[in-house]
Amino acid sequence: MNIDSIVTEQYHGKSPRELVDCPLTALSGIGEQEAQALQAAFKVSTIGELARHQAIANAFAIEMMAAPGSQSSHSAQETLLDDAVEMTFPASDPISVDAGITRIEVAPDKVDASRDHQGASAIAAHNEAASGQTNVGTPETKSKDVGTA
Repeated sequence: MNIDSIVTEQYHGKSPRELVDCPLTALSGIGEQEAQALQAAFKVSTIGELARHQAIANAFAIEMMAAPGSQSSHSAQETLLDDAVEMTFPASDPISVDAGITRIEVAPDKVDASRDHQGASAIAAHNEAASGQTNVGTPETKSKDVGTA
């Protein structure tokens, strides 16, 4: 949503953080009379105060629950929990049937991790070529490498 479409022209270009503290008249459709009426009825004078008002929050919640296809509060709570777990552990899900992966034809080349953890030899060779010095991880320094005695 383009925020400039919901605020008056005077407030175009302001960030949401700035708009929270602006007067109600910054919102399109709220003139001085409406702002005074909201001030009298709800004791709010800024956009942030209006957004945080409990009656407004309750009305919004009721409208959302009444919307077609909305869930009961119990199933909505379970859906929120499921979504939270999914965001925490996305890699734990199995690959879906329609992912396009049928099987691995050829296993990828693997390096023996006990001798070359995370490709350390290739990295050391690159570093040696770049610096011109013998580095840890190359055959010349095996006795100095961590994990060797």
